[in-house]
Amino acid sequence: MDDDGHRRPEGVSDETVEALGSLSKALETTECARGHLFAFHQLTGSADFELDRAVELLRAAGHEDWAERVRTELVGRNVIPGHWTFQIVEAYDRTYYQAFRDLERSAVDRLAGGRGHLYEAELKEARRTRDHPDHTPLQDHTPRPDGSATRTPDGPAG
Repeated sequence: MDDDGHRRPEGVSDETVEALGSLSKALETTECARGHLFAFHQLTGSADFELDRAVELLRAAGHEDWAERVRTELVGRNVIPGHWTFQIVEAYDRTYYQAFRDLERSAVDRLAGGRGHLYEAELKEARRTRDHPDHTPLQDHTPRPDGSATRTPDGPAG
């Protein structure tokens, strides 16, 4: 492996690398959950704005009572008591997500010298095909005259 930023520091055990990999995987899953929370936030907001159109259309169709009911019962309604979706996202970030991110970063800093994704880097090294141009340990960014990057089979050009 030519990528020192992803090379296991001296004295870091297999068990530590695996544990940090598991912790990082859990954080990545939390990142996905957070993404779904943002999707929930955006979809709920879009639905709330679409209610404005429904109110207008109900009024135009002569259903003032239904238009008023939608406006007063649904438009701008809390999704859980006292909260709109942005407040749920903020509380999640403040209460869970930030603590998770900070702890994972601290563990990587303390237990692996700040080198993240050691498990994945070692997995990449174990699974790559030597001498294949698309299985190099690093992406080389040495510019060619045509603007593309050069590569050698097992590492950067140069």
